[in-house]
Amino acid sequence: MNTASLLWGLLFGSIGFGFFWYGRKQRAVVPLVCGIALMVFPYFIANNFLLVAIGGGLIALPYFFRI
Repeated sequence: MNTASLLWGLLFGSIGFGFFWYGRKQRAVVPLVCGIALMVFPYFIANNFLLVAIGGGLIALPYFFRI
């Protein structure tokens, strides 16, 4: 694990916590699930490019799927 992956994990975890909090308060399923995924997935991805790609996709997902 290097510094870049730690910082990306911190960034995605913080955004994920915000999504989780919003989804819980608004009872919205998509932001809630994306928030949990954003907080958990950096632990399992070692490649920085893949980390950024998956994180960006999870951040954009609630914008396109509003349930």
